[in-house]
Amino acid sequence: MIPTLRQLRYFLTVMETRNFSRAAEICCVTQSTLSGGISELESILGVSLFERTKRKVLPTQAGVGLAKRARRILEEVDGLIDASKAMADPYKEPLRLGIIPTIAPFLLPQIVPLIQKHFPELTLILREDQTARLLNQLSNGDLDLLILAFPYETPDAEQSLFMDDPFWLACSQKHALAKCRSITPNEVPEEDLLLLEDGHCLRDHALAACQMKGGSNEQAIQGTSLYTLLQMVSSNLGITLVPQMAIDTPFLSGLKAAYIPMTIDAPSRQIGFSWRKTTARRPLFDELTGLLKRELSKIGGKCSKAR
Repeated sequence: MIPTLRQLRYFLTVMETRNFSRAAEICCVTQSTLSGGISELESILGVSLFERTKRKVLPTQAGVGLAKRARRILEEVDGLIDASKAMADPYKEPLRLGIIPTIAPFLLPQIVPLIQKHFPELTLILREDQTARLLNQLSNGDLDLLILAFPYETPDAEQSLFMDDPFWLACSQKHALAKCRSITPNEVPEEDLLLLEDGHCLRDHALAACQMKGGSNEQAIQGTSLYTLLQMVSSNLGITLVPQMAIDTPFLSGLKAAYIPMTIDAPSRQIGFSWRKTTARRPLFDELTGLLKRELSKIGGKCSKAR
């Protein structure tokens, strides 16, 4: 017997969730159907894929090794489906676009009208989430294209940058740094720096911009969103870094904060697309990259060409 694609999807979903009940919900089947499918797969392969207890599910060593092969198989199948759809009409097939929270509210109001104008028959389906989870969904075929902040390792996906996004320092209007015209990475006081919690790539990019490792202030306040951090900054509880694309947007209105540009030599984050290497829609994605590079470069201040 040969494993079915459905069994492989059940297997990978349990690998990702470590929970049979949650995996069944994601796969839109009953838990008994999912468990039965995985049991059949284990019988076909001749190995146990999971250690099951009442409290947790752990992948076996065989399960970890076979998951990589299963994922490659499904990626190839998804690529086959993508290719057939793209051949039919790549511009009419809905585009499932994932984007991270520290980009979405600032960039989407600018790029969605551009995409709709240049590709009027293209339907966008947007999903906002953290980078690691979006890459998982891209790999699984649940998303077609991502907008992410780089540098970020995407070994199984292509990257195509379309703009730079330098950092600005945000501090209370009462803070000693508020009157500075610009600031270097070395001048940022690490003990006062507020960061997003682990899982947000903006945290790592902010630390890189300040040339810090982030370990010397383990008791520092960590926020769940950029807006939360800026509320703390307005109350003079610390300082933080803000991406330039957020400056002069309604997102920052009403906050009692000062915004100071970092010097030109400070590291910035780059914004770009990421897609599966096997996708058949690359010509469309290349067109989108060129469109955003060209159009965003015309907007002064917060949108500049990728280096």
